[in-house]
Amino acid sequence: MSPRSVRTVAREKPDIRTVASLARVSIATVSRTINGSSAVSDKLSKRVWQAIEQLNYFPNTHARSLVSGRSRIVGIIVEDITNPFFPELIASFEEFAVAQGYEVLVSTGKIENAAQIERIVRRMLERKVEGVAVLTFGSEESVLDQLAMHGIPMVLAEFQVDNPQVRTLAIDYATGIREAVEHLVALGHRKIGYLAGPHTLHSAGTRLHCFQDSTAACGLKIGPDWIVEADHTLNGGVRGMQQLLRLKNRPTAVVCSNDMTAIGVLHAAHQAKLSVPEELSVVGLDDIAFTQYTLPPLTTIGLSRHALGRAAFEALYQQAEPNESSASKPNYIVSTKLVLRESTAPPPAGR
Repeated sequence: MSPRSVRTVAREKPDIRTVASLARVSIATVSRTINGSSAVSDKLSKRVWQAIEQLNYFPNTHARSLVSGRSRIVGIIVEDITNPFFPELIASFEEFAVAQGYEVLVSTGKIENAAQIERIVRRMLERKVEGVAVLTFGSEESVLDQLAMHGIPMVLAEFQVDNPQVRTLAIDYATGIREAVEHLVALGHRKIGYLAGPHTLHSAGTRLHCFQDSTAACGLKIGPDWIVEADHTLNGGVRGMQQLLRLKNRPTAVVCSNDMTAIGVLHAAHQAKLSVPEELSVVGLDDIAFTQYTLPPLTTIGLSRHALGRAAFEALYQQAEPNESSASKPNYIVSTKLVLRESTAPPPAGR
């Protein structure tokens, strides 16, 4: 394939015929290659993709779906796009999807009423998605029934459903939260508070139980006023910390259900002229990118969006492209671990 031949063929707007001519194959071979048919040899497939790249040709995905009967689109539903955790998660999910020749349809927003649920489901059905990752971490029941009714394969975070088309991602919160509590205890803390997420979220409930189990295992008695329900937002973290600051016997350390809450805690501590970590230690959960740049940099429990996005797509991909290895229903486990920075230190003397 000489540079001259490429320039000659590329004078016209490239289409499937142009690709076939440059690759010296039939139009049918180009079509089969683009649609991922196993009937095309590796040698011919390589020639076709080289021609596509040299011509900067973009296959007509709509035409492809008409021919193949498949959309090669997967959906992802997240709840709070204002939390940096979710854009990072979407980016990771899309990275793996695009690498396998899939497009991604993103839907965001709080799933609060029937009209919004219908809108989300309708978008997915109109685009004929081949699967949906419902990563709302606990507010998903309302949308599940409608997707399941239409036979859409799904993957959920933590939430288990007795349906062969649904996969569950298990997140090992216990390890990271135990490491955080043990770290604080090793520093000398005995009064550890917790700012929980909304009680309506499965993930928030799981994280709270892990915290309670970890403190009990360390022999700590947690005062009932030291556990405050927040809402996983910056303002929720501020309000929750202000509530703890009103206590006569307040905690010397606070573990938070997510990083946004923890950043709110840092702000509330600053407003109260309380030095972190000298007078208060703070631990978040998620390890979103800018926790490295808070003042001080936030100690947090890392939950990899890269690993979560990969597991979510793989769970859908194995249903869309089944083979012998995907015949059984696999488990997808995403780990957590403590990330030490500068927001934790020994408690003040006498506390």
